[in-house]
Amino acid sequence: MFLPPLIQTPPRGMKPIPGKGRQEKIPGEPGSGGIMISRIDHVAMAVQDYDGAFDFFTRVFGAVPCTSSQDDALQYTWQILALGDLSRIELLRPTGEKSFLGPFLRNRIGGVHHITMQTPDIEQAREHLEEHSVPYFGFNDVFDIWKELFIHPRDAYGTLIQIAEFEADDWLSESVKMHPDRKWEIEQSDDGCTATFAHPGGATVKITLSRDDLRSLIRDLEEAL
Repeated sequence: MFLPPLIQTPPRGMKPIPGKGRQEKIPGEPGSGGIMISRIDHVAMAVQDYDGAFDFFTRVFGAVPCTSSQDDALQYTWQILALGDLSRIELLRPTGEKSFLGPFLRNRIGGVHHITMQTPDIEQAREHLEEHSVPYFGFNDVFDIWKELFIHPRDAYGTLIQIAEFEADDWLSESVKMHPDRKWEIEQSDDGCTATFAHPGGATVKITLSRDDLRSLIRDLEEAL
């Protein structure tokens, strides 16, 4: 059923623009950019041929293997792979006939199983979903290292969403992380430098700066002192 734009009730945090048939965000309101979600941390892919998928992403795309584990109760294994600066994939593989991944892989060789969004506060995220009447399941805040909940695909336009509170660096390889005592590193080059910064989403970000960029940055830093 289609309703004229100005008759539709806008989502919370939005307001109709008279005569425009569209809506704009209300500054400071939910929907205008809150802190419930920090970022998309990774995309989880369930596969039947785990060894083949692992080889594909590591050999072809240069993905770096990070943490991995096996859950005997849920009958599956998982492996985090880091690509580039801030991109990550999680490979999922069933290890038994009763694995929850069985139905998902019954008629396919693999595919995107869910996406994981990082939140700074799982309780705040849960309250936010409840305020917006969004159903969720699997809420778990028992472990400090990982707290989570899920939104079913039927309530998220066809995609299983996992929202989790965690520190990304806890799950990454040492080779892609900054030393915990440092926030940046500078590598000099002929025409400037490459600056590497620790990122709150885990791992690092590299920026190439020319000599002019460096002079401008120094001026900005001096003004900030």
